[in-house]
Amino acid sequence: MQNLRETIETSCRVRVVESFEELIATRFEGDVNALCWRRQLAGDFKEIVNCLEADAGITTVTDEALRALNLTAAGATARAVLLADQGLLRAHDLAPTLDCIVGYPRDDEAGPVTTDVHSFHVDSAPVPADTFLCTYIGAPSEGLPNEMAIRRVDIAETRAKLLQAHGDADDAEFAAYLTEHCFDLHYAQLADARPYCFGLDNLWRIAIACPGSPVLPCIHRAPLTPIGSAARLLLIS
Repeated sequence: MQNLRETIETSCRVRVVESFEELIATRFEGDVNALCWRRQLAGDFKEIVNCLEADAGITTVTDEALRALNLTAAGATARAVLLADQGLLRAHDLAPTLDCIVGYPRDDEAGPVTTDVHSFHVDSAPVPADTFLCTYIGAPSEGLPNEMAIRRVDIAETRAKLLQAHGDADDAEFAAYLTEHCFDLHYAQLADARPYCFGLDNLWRIAIACPGSPVLPCIHRAPLTPIGSAARLLLIS
């Protein structure tokens, strides 16, 4: 897997910005579908996670819960960062959530296309929108350049299985079936693909599949979090 520096040097999909204002204002164009405000944050985010004592699964952390934590100076610095980042996004009419993740739900249904967040996928919306995300601690998200991927529904064997499950006719009704179940949003890596790491601390803005988008959506996935893995602290909007 490529690190962020290697990705910036070799990929036309990622652009680094120097401030939150630039992150918000920069237009997606050409091949670029991922913007990264690269940062090194102060504070002890592990202390935040330890104090939350989150159960398995996803625990959404409210501002009130953050403020109620009894923290050292380093933990308080991390808390201030978390509150400030959410404040920046809210000031632009966004609705961020802060999640402490101790394992994601998995798609346990047997089928040709897995649709949980550990599968490379693109986000979608019925109106123009972008996704913002930052991992403060734990395994970071991963990206995949579009030219290194193929939609799973475009793999002949996979499409044949989906057609068999639906009724064999590759028509508009079948296309609607793919969309309804989000099968058309998931991707497989090509043989020579090199995913890249979003890294810790960095605040990303990535393009999604939505009306009027001038670029391809950014393909990404959540990291695998097997039992015993460190918890993630993730900001997403």
